[in-house]
Amino acid sequence: MKHRSLRQCVDDLEHHGHLVCIDVPIDANLEAAAIHRRVCAAGGPALLFANVIGCKFPMVSNLLGTMERAKFLFRDTYEAVERLVELKVDPTRAMRAPLKYATAPLSALTMLPKMVGDGPVMGHETTISQLPQLVSWPKDGGPFVTLPQVYTEDVRKPGLGKSNLGMYRIQLGGNEYQPDQEIGLHYQIHRSIGVHQRLAMESGKPFRVNIFVGGPPAMSLAAVMPLPEGMSELTFAGALSGRRIRMVRRPDGLPVHADTDFAICGTIELDVLKPEGPFGDHLGYYSLQHPFPVLKVEHVYHRHDAIWPFTVVGRPPQEDSVFGQLIHELTGPIIPTVLPGVQQVNAVDAAGVHPLLLAIGSERYMPFRHAERPQELLTQACAILGQGQLSLAKFLWIAATEDNPQLDTHHIEQFFAHILARADWTRDLHFHTETTIDTLDYSGGDLNAGSKLVVAAVGRPRFDLATQIPGDLRLPEGFSDPQLVLPGVLAVCGPAGGVPTFDHQLAAEQTHSDDVRRFCEAFSAGDSINRFRMVLIVDDPGFVAESLRNFLWVTFTRTNPAVDIDGIEAFVHNKHWGCRGALVFDARIKPHHAPALEEDPNVTQRIEALAAKGGPLEGLF
Repeated sequence: MKHRSLRQCVDDLEHHGHLVCIDVPIDANLEAAAIHRRVCAAGGPALLFANVIGCKFPMVSNLLGTMERAKFLFRDTYEAVERLVELKVDPTRAMRAPLKYATAPLSALTMLPKMVGDGPVMGHETTISQLPQLVSWPKDGGPFVTLPQVYTEDVRKPGLGKSNLGMYRIQLGGNEYQPDQEIGLHYQIHRSIGVHQRLAMESGKPFRVNIFVGGPPAMSLAAVMPLPEGMSELTFAGALSGRRIRMVRRPDGLPVHADTDFAICGTIELDVLKPEGPFGDHLGYYSLQHPFPVLKVEHVYHRHDAIWPFTVVGRPPQEDSVFGQLIHELTGPIIPTVLPGVQQVNAVDAAGVHPLLLAIGSERYMPFRHAERPQELLTQACAILGQGQLSLAKFLWIAATEDNPQLDTHHIEQFFAHILARADWTRDLHFHTETTIDTLDYSGGDLNAGSKLVVAAVGRPRFDLATQIPGDLRLPEGFSDPQLVLPGVLAVCGPAGGVPTFDHQLAAEQTHSDDVRRFCEAFSAGDSINRFRMVLIVDDPGFVAESLRNFLWVTFTRTNPAVDIDGIEAFVHNKHWGCRGALVFDARIKPHHAPALEEDPNVTQRIEALAAKGGPLEGLF
């Protein structure tokens, strides 16, 4: 069904049994998010909160909580968008299979947004404080919009064609914001909105921003699509929604999406920054409070039947994991055309997306590969790390397709086994130091700052991967509880690394522990511990070994490669770092890290009581 509005989408889901209406009073402060998390984890339905305490607007969540439901929502357009992507990759397909691609021109027409004189969203006005005040985690700095569509234009070339639609965090209140007059915008480095702001500042023109909340779900997905800079997300939204996106012309500001549920319109105060956050984020920790731009609110529009959509961000998997799967399905075929030689890239959801990329490339120019060492793979690794949001990655592990054509980056355990059996730690570790990483990643100790590590491996297997702990393993004092995590991967409990704090200024005062260096110096390359290619120094080995998900989360969110990686018999040769024994990761929690997310126990107790036998939420989770 080609949904014109969110209300139409909600009715469609309810009619087909994909949505449950919750009539019992629910607080937008912590309770709605706690319910959402449980239903989403259980693979449950979309949720319509019809009775939000203290608010006249209903709320809906978990719209894209499963791939099945996401495909259902876009059931009339998804294949058409796939055909357009296929033609983008290879235009000659239309000549080879004309019937298959016969509807492509009609689909392409829907990609053209259009201006209109009026729309449902312009029917009513309200204030920020009357909107649902969603708070997801106990220590969040205030209420947030978690599914915003932030619209900006290039002040030099205004118009829909050069517009940007992005999903950037919006704080509606708290901290130092003037109630109903100011809200906070958190946008990360390498985002198109930042380019638009810089151009406005250079031109001396007002930087106007409109924030859309709701409308057809295609708009939310479009806002997170990794489209080339300068290509409007409105085009993708039109193709996926099956109809041209209507934008209401406004003489005193940017156009407004006619069919959205809410529109917050205002101007960024270019010379003003105010504290934004904390906020429970997708790495599974709080992003801390930092100065970010402020939007001076001028209008808050809404349609008469407005519904407030939301999601909950936290340790993966969450609803945004499905966003990632949809994006991968649609854009995966394009990767080889943008990154020659690269076959696959997987931004690993369980590791928080940006901390870990797995990739498969090709050693195309060395068919005999006499040296059996990475060559073109390193060129491809540099290309990956120079591509849009992929440049935020912290770890990139890359293998050659020639060594195993069936290798798949989404079969993560097998992928690690493939790399660990081949990578030579004396030559195949390539560090990028003193560089930028994800704004939300605090392993580096400062905002946006950290390091990267490329692990590239080709050729035949060189190493056997231990599958049991050697009987003669003896750990240095202060280290204990060795646990097998994966073949070739061992976790060991180390001395406590510290307690995270919300005071980010402490980061500059940290002195890195010598514990890991002492651990490495206790062994030589001939010792049995080197049957493991990776040794993880962690706070809780049992937790890390419990699941692949825990291993990925702890290892790659809590390590800064250039600081937290060491090795047995480490050396530096011609400024290249390597080691002859096991590679050792310090994956303990450290004082400069952000605190992990935990629910308020009182809210947990109330929600679980509502879900008990005979309760209004019985059977939902």
